[in-house]
Amino acid sequence: MVVPELAPRRTFGGVVAVWGVAAVVGVAIGAFVPAEWRAAWLIVSLGGCLLLSFGVQLWFGRSQGFTERVAAGVLGALLVLGVISAGFGLAAVVPG
Repeated sequence: MVVPELAPRRTFGGVVAVWGVAAVVGVAIGAFVPAEWRAAWLIVSLGGCLLLSFGVQLWFGRSQGFTERVAAGVLGALLVLGVISAGFGLAAVVPG
């Protein structure tokens, strides 16, 4: 017998939290990592966002839509880090 949840937790906050962490880590990489190592560290941070998204969604304890929420967290982190990486690329092109 399955007992229905009376008041399920909202799970969108966990997805957005991963996006926020990706933004903070991307900016930190831009501030503290030399230019030739930024791409490698952005890839490492995306892997960390994958693990973080997986852990956050496990912590919520809901099995319905688990893979969709993890995928949304990782895809959003990929987009955030991609925009930050494009900013690094444009900053490298501009002289000064």
